Amino acid sequence: MSPQTLFLTHLVFGYVACLLCFSVYVLPRLRSMERVEAQRVIATVHSFRFFGLVFILPGVVGPNLPAGFANFAAYGDFAAGVLALLALLTVRVRPLFWFFVVAFNLVGTVDILIDYYHAVRLGLPVVAGQLGAAYAIPILYVPLLMITHVVALYWLVRPHPRAASVLIGDAAAS
Repeated sequence: MSPQTLFLTHLVFGYVACLLCFSVYVLPRLRSMERVEAQRVIATVHSFRFFGLVFILPGVVGPNLPAGFANFAAYGDFAAGVLALLALLTVRVRPLFWFFVVAFNLVGTVDILIDYYHAVRLGLPVVAGQLGAAYAIPILYVPLLMITHVVALYWLVRPHPRAASVLIGDAAAS
């Protein structure tokens, strides 16, 4: 099998395995939590995105890893990770917490989408071995990140059932 085929196979199966694991073990637990607590769990997962800086660490990745991919991926991950950490640090100041939750999810989602674009444009799947020890990041961690971004963003834009019932209860009481 070619390196490109192996990389794409790993990526697809990474998403499938993460989706199955997330939907069976994580999503039911997150659904049972209060909104803030569920978003804190997701922010905690994303707070480790500082690890993406490994894409620019010589000796961990190969010298022929496309710089156009590595630099943007490293700093995009770092920015999303810092925003996730800020969300965790500001949980007691709810307006700030929600601001940082929205920010890290938007920045993180855009980062992953642009990283995919750069990877395809620069031919990363053909030279995937240049990822070295960082190979596991796009195969295992990125699918989990993207899945949790989708869930977090969906929960941010959908009406909250408890909030609706509180509003309905308030209207009925008056």
